[in-house]
Amino acid sequence: MQTRRLRPVIAGVLIAGACMALPRAQSQPWDERYRALPDATAIGEYMKRLSARPHHVGSAYSKDNAEWMLARFKEWGWNARIEQFDVLFPTPKERLLEMTAPTRFKATLEEPVVSVDPTSGQKTEQLATYNAYSVDGDVTAPLVYVNYGRPEDYDELEAAGVSVKGAIVISRYGGSFRGTKPKIAAEHGAVGCLIYSDPRDDGYFVNDVFPDGPMRNKDGVQRGSVLDLPQYSGDPLTPGKAAVPGVERRALKDAETLTKIPTLPISYADAQPLLAAMRGPVAPTAWRGALPVTYRLGPGTTQVHLRVLFNWDIKPMYDVIATIDGSQFPDEWIVRGNHHDAWVNGASDPISGMAPELEEARALGALVKQGWKPKRTLVYAAWDGEEPGLLGSTEWMEAHEAELRQKAVLYINSDGNSRGFLEASGSHTLEHLVNDVAKSVQDPETKGTVWKRWQARQVANGSGDRRAEARSRADLRIGALGSGSDYTPFLQHHGTASLNLSFGGFDEDGIYHSVYDDFYHFSKFSDPGFLYGRALAQFAGSLVVRIADADVLPFEFTGLADTTQTYVRELQTLLRQRQDEVRERNREINDGTLAAVADPKLRRPIPAVEDVPPALNFAPLENAANALTRAADRYKAAAAKAGTDTSMLRQVNARLIQAERQFIDEGGLPRRPWYRHLLYAPGFYTGYGVKTMPGVREGIEQKRWAEAEKEVLRVAAALDRETALVNGAAADLEKAGK
Repeated sequence: MQTRRLRPVIAGVLIAGACMALPRAQSQPWDERYRALPDATAIGEYMKRLSARPHHVGSAYSKDNAEWMLARFKEWGWNARIEQFDVLFPTPKERLLEMTAPTRFKATLEEPVVSVDPTSGQKTEQLATYNAYSVDGDVTAPLVYVNYGRPEDYDELEAAGVSVKGAIVISRYGGSFRGTKPKIAAEHGAVGCLIYSDPRDDGYFVNDVFPDGPMRNKDGVQRGSVLDLPQYSGDPLTPGKAAVPGVERRALKDAETLTKIPTLPISYADAQPLLAAMRGPVAPTAWRGALPVTYRLGPGTTQVHLRVLFNWDIKPMYDVIATIDGSQFPDEWIVRGNHHDAWVNGASDPISGMAPELEEARALGALVKQGWKPKRTLVYAAWDGEEPGLLGSTEWMEAHEAELRQKAVLYINSDGNSRGFLEASGSHTLEHLVNDVAKSVQDPETKGTVWKRWQARQVANGSGDRRAEARSRADLRIGALGSGSDYTPFLQHHGTASLNLSFGGFDEDGIYHSVYDDFYHFSKFSDPGFLYGRALAQFAGSLVVRIADADVLPFEFTGLADTTQTYVRELQTLLRQRQDEVRERNREINDGTLAAVADPKLRRPIPAVEDVPPALNFAPLENAANALTRAADRYKAAAAKAGTDTSMLRQVNARLIQAERQFIDEGGLPRRPWYRHLLYAPGFYTGYGVKTMPGVREGIEQKRWAEAEKEVLRVAAALDRETALVNGAAADLEKAGK
């Protein structure tokens, strides 16, 4: 019914867009002509349609959305298909959380209907509040508060004499990926894990709560996967293989990325009685949230009963794949993606990113009708199954890995959008291109360029050298990528240069992964008028057009070389800091300072003296980074004088396609071989947050000194491979320029 009602509206938008698209002059650049095409009204209509009903993996509306998008791609002139994969997707069968001592309390585990929100009451289609890929469990145990549940939080608990062994931990959301919280808790002996949203981070302490404001209300719950993403993404039962008919699947008990202990998310309304009942030492100041309770560590007398059981079903996923063949380089692919599945209605996450991608596809189809013939093949994807664990993108990558190795030029991702500043992270070979395109796209509110507003933010929020750099450096720095969205399998397993793009900064809200992440909330609080949805479509589509038509792929290596030098210096500083910290701590132990400031009533033991971290030989990294810098300068000079010899340019492009893959080591990272990129990876204990030169960095952080020394040599070898490729491409361009 909703599809039929929307189609006339969208058709009207398409007609208007076609009129706008008439060329002003034949010489007008194609990317400039493209930027006149995206329409904010169309984006809003797509959003309203796609988020009209809950659409999690395996749901009826997920398939309906996929088929609707398939029809739109075809309508706009794309070749399109649906690729189905069948994956493990557990859903909740039984959930119980109750306090049995010192008083009795039973958690509601329910998000109520909000009367002004028209879709919050779709109860029959909504997934209950839960953490996907928690194991089944039924445990009763004392309760211990662990702050954000990071390794450093457990260090502080140990210093306070508090153990979580045999306990259920309660952690607040934030600080790290939710999946690392039960992982670290289990490593310390906990038997269960509760994760709640504290109002200090995600509620009334920040702003008014929904429906009066954008923040999470007392009953709102953040669903989400607790899959151990730092191990590998994709279907837990088919790592390294596409989840298609006939594939060999692991037994559930052998799935490495499931949690080891039962885990459940709760609201701060359900968390408050538990926290209020706790005893034990008062929590450190930085650990205290905004609930009207005295935050204590436990364990005390508080006993909690947690029971979670799941339906461990194999569910179908629907990836929508649309293509426009390249006219000159059909075997060079530009892959653009966003996911379409959500925990519930998902207007913000992910539809605010999916709708602009659809508008890009419509506008690019219109550009083709005007006469544009992209030189390279465009592959536009609407992934399913991102929320549980990047399932749709990973399974597709695994199904097409051999072909992608030869053809994938880059991957461009978006995963949500709102009003504010350009936010760009990714491969640093693309840093210059991102900056260049940002100077050609207008910010819808300031009417300056999105680059100028991006720069202003870096100046205003920076300090010292960072502020000066933002004012003087030719290109603004882009961030590095960890994990948490669909670029992960492309970049960190496969080695395809990748970008993650969005706008944001004025969109603090508390509806993430709740029933209130819907069209009503988004259109009221996040991007009224969908102006930044249009800006995202203009920006990402302009990138696609420029890359599609470039005679030589617009990779640039001076930004990469500069960033690499920065990473080497950071590692050296990190080691010195760790050495200085241990020396100072040992001194305070030996001279009695720690004993003198300790509270005698608590009778906590004074820690033992530690060995000072050893020196590491960073010379191979320094030498490799310097060599890459020289090669990057050579390539830049050669590119400025490149000729037009088609065969030579093809040879250069064939090299450039493999540039990112030089950082891939088939052996993978220590203790997680699926992650193979030696420059960027999600942290072992951060999950989403990036670790650069991760083998070396985490070797230092985890006191694995021999491992860190070995990783220095592996990263240096990867930099040497990149240097050889860049020098080879420069030599080819030098020949073409003669």
